[in-house]
Amino acid sequence: MRTRLLPLLIFLLALVLVAFGFPLALSVAHAQQQRVVVDRIDDTARFAALAQFVTATDGNDTNSAERLTTLEEELTRYSTLYGIRAGVFFRNGTAMASAPTGWTVPAKGEGYMAFHEALAGRRSHDPAQVWPWQRGRLVVASPVVREGDVIAVVVTDSPTGSMRSSTLHGWLLIAAGELAAMLLAVGAAFRLTGWVLRPVRVLDAVTHDIATGRMKSRVAAAGGPPELRRLAHSFNEMADNVEEVLEQQRAFVADASHQLRNPLSALLLRIELLALELPEGNEEIASVRTEGKRLAQVLDDLLGLALAEHAAADLQLTDVGALVAERVAAWRPLAEDQGVRLIADGSAATTGWADPVALSSALDAVIDNALKFTPEGEDVLVTVAVDGPRATVTVTDRGPGLTDEELSRIGDRFWRAGRHQNVKGSGLGLSISRALLAAGGGTIAYAHHTPHGLRVTVTVPRTQPGA
Repeated sequence: MRTRLLPLLIFLLALVLVAFGFPLALSVAHAQQQRVVVDRIDDTARFAALAQFVTATDGNDTNSAERLTTLEEELTRYSTLYGIRAGVFFRNGTAMASAPTGWTVPAKGEGYMAFHEALAGRRSHDPAQVWPWQRGRLVVASPVVREGDVIAVVVTDSPTGSMRSSTLHGWLLIAAGELAAMLLAVGAAFRLTGWVLRPVRVLDAVTHDIATGRMKSRVAAAGGPPELRRLAHSFNEMADNVEEVLEQQRAFVADASHQLRNPLSALLLRIELLALELPEGNEEIASVRTEGKRLAQVLDDLLGLALAEHAAADLQLTDVGALVAERVAAWRPLAEDQGVRLIADGSAATTGWADPVALSSALDAVIDNALKFTPEGEDVLVTVAVDGPRATVTVTDRGPGLTDEELSRIGDRFWRAGRHQNVKGSGLGLSISRALLAAGGGTIAYAHHTPHGLRVTVTVPRTQPGA
């Protein structure tokens, strides 16, 4: 969820920073240029004041000649010091004084337009914005007015390198600030999403624990938004109620199974006593005796199932290969009596995390089931292998197998295939095996075996669950 939430937050934060950054960058560029333009306006006003009383350039008027000399010196000093071309030009465009010497009014472009605007008696308009990637120049012109008439125009033509460098420097500072703010915002977003999603992750983990049989798991209602804390509290209440209901169900099944065994044992005893009064080989009494024993087996299996679903798994690092070899050796005499070859195969040195008692019981149920349905002269193969993070035990037989519909129902409580109703059993053995394995993180799966038969795969984790 964080991978979906974080990009959205980062995108929104980037939009906000860009929305602030672009206007600020534009403002910096405008402010830098405006500062230069204001300086040039002040300079042109000062030169206009010096040129106001210069009446001629032929030197006949001593005072005017002195003023002209002063103006030329000021313009030269100004141009040398700042690298700015500056000049005072009469209305016809001839130069009263200029620096560098020989510089004239441009015949076109910004300088030409600024000169003619000043001839109208007003300062030239502000130059167009010069950006850091442009190599433009700033031209500012001011009229020289005497007795209400424009007698000349002061023109300055400034390079923009320094201004563009200052603007770029300001932009770099803004970019650095934006980057720092973005990093800070991303860090805050990580903390915020972690704070918001931590209870969700805990809730997800606890839900998985409960789904896999660890009914005691609960959510620690600490941290996170108030809504998620209330959700955690409600989830814990729901889990308590579900556990209580399941516990009552298990207790009922266990108590009913236990309480029925005594009257059933007494009933079976009376049936045996009654059989002594009847002729030898009476079919009805034999049928009653068989049904009574089957009912006793069902009650025992119900009690075993209730205990299997209730008891916690005692997980240990188990030598699965050795355990399988032990169970195969224990069942081989029965297999030989039935004319079935029980064969162990695969890796002998395979370990996994399992409850040895639960795994042994599950293997007993699976092997017993395979021997029941395997015809005389056929094989039952028990194979131990490693499949990535899990250790597997596969039991394959060459019995009649199951249809697809039957395969989907195998392992359900009390379910038995219709064509196998005459085979001894209660229909609870594989259900008990599944419950025993699930308590320790194991599984049991069923599949067709080619050309005929059933393949049952028992798996246990090779690493400790929850480590």
